[in-house]
Amino acid sequence: MNESGRVTDIPREEYMSPGHMACQGCGAALAMRLLLKGLGPQTVLVVPACCWSIINGPWHSSAVAVPFLHTAFETGASAAAGVSAAFAIRGIRATVVAWAGDGGTFDIGLQALSGAAERGDDLLYVCYDNEAYMNTGIQRSSATPVGAWTTTTPMPRGKRRPKKAILEIMAAHRIPYAASATVGYPEDLIVKVRRARALEGTRFLHILAPCPPGWRILPEQTLHLARLAVETRIFPLVEVEDGARVRITVVPKDQTPVARYLEAQGRFQHLTADEIAAIQSSVDASWAALWTKAAQSGNGDSVAGEEGSRSRT
Repeated sequence: MNESGRVTDIPREEYMSPGHMACQGCGAALAMRLLLKGLGPQTVLVVPACCWSIINGPWHSSAVAVPFLHTAFETGASAAAGVSAAFAIRGIRATVVAWAGDGGTFDIGLQALSGAAERGDDLLYVCYDNEAYMNTGIQRSSATPVGAWTTTTPMPRGKRRPKKAILEIMAAHRIPYAASATVGYPEDLIVKVRRARALEGTRFLHILAPCPPGWRILPEQTLHLARLAVETRIFPLVEVEDGARVRITVVPKDQTPVARYLEAQGRFQHLTADEIAAIQSSVDASWAALWTKAAQSGNGDSVAGEEGSRSRT
């Protein structure tokens, strides 16, 4: 890292093979690759039912070079807590990661995650968020954005309720560290992974991971959409320490209209101009509230000063 705390050279070491079973352009596959680059080989993955149950490959093959434990849909955090406790008893040093999609985090696994956070279990929980149950046919989850098409929120209406504020929910548990990241900003993501690795207790990372089939985009649009989500302020990149101190880690120089993000995805093609305007108003209000929180929570370094920059203590 340089003096500002930014990663200037993404590690060359690879802990994920190219022989995985993800779709072309899969944001979840890239998220895992970056996570392992940040964590290194002393990592254990505990993975409930999700796309990564398939991506990792069939029995007695694995796309990753670290231990990979499959577990039930609702038990990602509790199973990881058990692995972590067993390692502590045996004196084994490793980062235990519960890795789950939005369905296994926002919905089915939220009870286990909340319990682990309340107990302070020593684990890193990572949600790769592709905003629907993609592995089982693109059904809505509580991470699906308002207005989005899924097979269970068909056109012309789309999903009627807003996305659950999972980072705020986890911050309310007053855990040591909670942060959002995206594959579109890999340096920011790896810095956050390393910071989470260095802490004890329950840590939480929320990674936006575009899904070409589910978002109805081309595979080559994955990184563009991941960056556009940040540039439109639909998906802010932040850190929250101990549930109180909020830091915005990437601030776009100029806000890109949300219409550019929505119009690039087939799942939003049915939205009217009025509906897009309503989403813009909601994003503006959420950003203003976040900015106020960041400004009030720190000692002058709680907001990054320019696009792509990160402020650190």
